[in-house]
Amino acid sequence: MSQMPQQTALSRCPSCEEPLESGDRFCGACGYDLSAVPAPPGDHPTIAMNGGTPPPPDGAPAVPPRPPLAGSPQPPFAGSPMSPASGVRFDRAPEPDEYPLQAPDPRVTADVPTPPEGVKVCVACRAGRVDSDGYCENCGHAQPRERDHMEQDIGPVAAVSDRGLRHHRNEDAFGLGCAALPDGSAAVVAIVCDGVSSATRPDDASLAASRAATETLLAALPHGTHPQQAMHDAIIAASQAVNALAEEPATAREHAPHQNAPACTLVGAVVTSGLLVVGWIGDSRAYWVPVDRSAPPARLTEDDSWAAQMVAAGLMNEAEAYADERAHAITGWLGADAYELEPHTASFKPDRPGVVLVCTDGLWNYAEAAEEMAEVLPLDAAVRPLHSARVLVGHALDGGGHDNVTVAVVPFPAPPQGAGSA
Repeated sequence: MSQMPQQTALSRCPSCEEPLESGDRFCGACGYDLSAVPAPPGDHPTIAMNGGTPPPPDGAPAVPPRPPLAGSPQPPFAGSPMSPASGVRFDRAPEPDEYPLQAPDPRVTADVPTPPEGVKVCVACRAGRVDSDGYCENCGHAQPRERDHMEQDIGPVAAVSDRGLRHHRNEDAFGLGCAALPDGSAAVVAIVCDGVSSATRPDDASLAASRAATETLLAALPHGTHPQQAMHDAIIAASQAVNALAEEPATAREHAPHQNAPACTLVGAVVTSGLLVVGWIGDSRAYWVPVDRSAPPARLTEDDSWAAQMVAAGLMNEAEAYADERAHAITGWLGADAYELEPHTASFKPDRPGVVLVCTDGLWNYAEAAEEMAEVLPLDAAVRPLHSARVLVGHALDGGGHDNVTVAVVPFPAPPQGAGSA
């Protein structure tokens, strides 16, 4: 009996190099059609005995050097999520350069009927039905997740979060809210969290932290708790929420060697009619930009990071420290394996109207100095916070979008209760 030729099993996806299992037809990370992988080339040597690279066979194009696999040895400080000697966590997991969508085969999609109205249709082939796992039944592509791009506008404050152009999921999260203080005035709350990519379930960690911190603030402020104390308590509550994830069965199922417990950073702001309070842990930041741009902007937070420690110790200037590959190794975070939780809080009484920006490093990597951030921020940010958040996220994406990008825009002072609050 004749048999169909069997294709050699692949151990990694040819597109994104994610590990594959036996029998996979599509890559679970990027949706690459594994049946379309071309036959392996002839057995031509690629390395000469003297260490050089021999010329390609007659008629064959030159083959560029293959990039290292995701599991291959990395340079120092790049492969380990945590350095035992320094207690530093490296918030960067190996990522492929891109997650391309493979074009669907028109011979396959031509005869596929259009799904009934109300049925989710694949964004790649525009014809296939999307199953409950989020994959197209026709072309196999993974569909965009709900958190890939999020926007919220509740009047006096707005936020935008985007997956970016390089990561396969959005590990950022945010929370917004408004509360009435005991004197009847308004308080506006914004929380932004960034999941630590080298940890287990970083997306769940950021979501749990942002929700816990926001809920704690909105519950405490109406009862007269001082905003700075409320912010401190909110960070503690966020830490407890992230710690609880480490005990869940889902964490045990996803845990892999050399991965740490779920973890994230946090930055938040509370704005009232006369007070501005910020709180943070990690390297997410808050910036102040006055409405009158002739006045100087300012960064309101100090990073818990390797780079910040080098600058504080006088060993490097800021430009040198943040150009180093270890710059984003964080020294403070929320998570069950954090060495010691030390929430940072600060309060300010601005003498003029302005805008507070709370953001992840996916944004400030492209506008690090306060002056650079102010230059990108639209002049009408105080009255159009959602538009301004979109502009800022767009700036990061235009710059390369190498990380998830999240920013909340909070005008100061908070409007009177009932005037634009939600």
